Amino acid sequence: MMMYYNDFGTWIRKQFPDFRVQKISIDAGFSCPNRDGKISSGGCTYCDNRTFNPSYCDRKKSISEQLEEGKAFFSRKYPDMKYLAYFQAYTNTYAKVEQLREMYEEALRVEDVVGIVIGTRPDCMSDELLDYLEELNKRTFLLVEYGIESANDDTLRRINRGHDFACSRDAVERTHARGILTGGHIIIGLPGEDAEESLRQAPIISSLPLDILKIHQMQIIKGTRLAQEYAEHPFHVYSVEEYIDVIVRFIRLLRPDLVLERFVSQSPKELLVAPKWGLKNYEFTNLLNNRLKSR
Repeated sequence: MMMYYNDFGTWIRKQFPDFRVQKISIDAGFSCPNRDGKISSGGCTYCDNRTFNPSYCDRKKSISEQLEEGKAFFSRKYPDMKYLAYFQAYTNTYAKVEQLREMYEEALRVEDVVGIVIGTRPDCMSDELLDYLEELNKRTFLLVEYGIESANDDTLRRINRGHDFACSRDAVERTHARGILTGGHIIIGLPGEDAEESLRQAPIISSLPLDILKIHQMQIIKGTRLAQEYAEHPFHVYSVEEYIDVIVRFIRLLRPDLVLERFVSQSPKELLVAPKWGLKNYEFTNLLNNRLKSR
């Protein structure tokens, strides 16, 4: 199917033209400075890692064991697949460089793992770690993803993010300057941000030296502080049609070379308070692509 934006699937096939690649999520046992008391003990108001950790992702198991189970999970469909070790849960640079080096290198020793993706916070990237990652980048595929979430400092304070947008800009710029592929993650529909505020931020996000951008809708998860806030003082949550309209307008304000990896997140039904769209990720992508085509 022809895509009407610079899509991640096409981009990643160009990086690995000889075989398919699949990310395997890893829970390497990291914490977060927003949870362990260094910044805060409450974490971000919306956060619950159960919403995106697959069944084979278990911090009680070694990195190698999690990767082998992930390989078994995916190889049934594509026996010749290669893999990217995705350090996803919590803050995957929140440890001493020596410890991080051991973890990343362990992942790369697993057969058929051809690179790593590291998800982290912008306030957890030291120059010392960047020195190592710059060297690692010369040996394997490497992508560092930063949780930016918003370019509005008032919003970042409201969701208890623990850093401001200037911190995000600094981390992205320092990583890009090392020649490392750099990704960002933002959330559309955060409390206090309407469509116009999201669109105001689009050129700001686009001005960052990002290679890849993930966009997710705001999801309210049971048991989080955001769920309590929503119950006590309900705020607007986008319908599918409203969200598609915002995303179409948002994409138009981004530079065309920015690779867009995804637009929605799909949390387990039993954990989700709102919005309950009942769509698979690919179903949403089809709806969005058809809207872009019609425009």
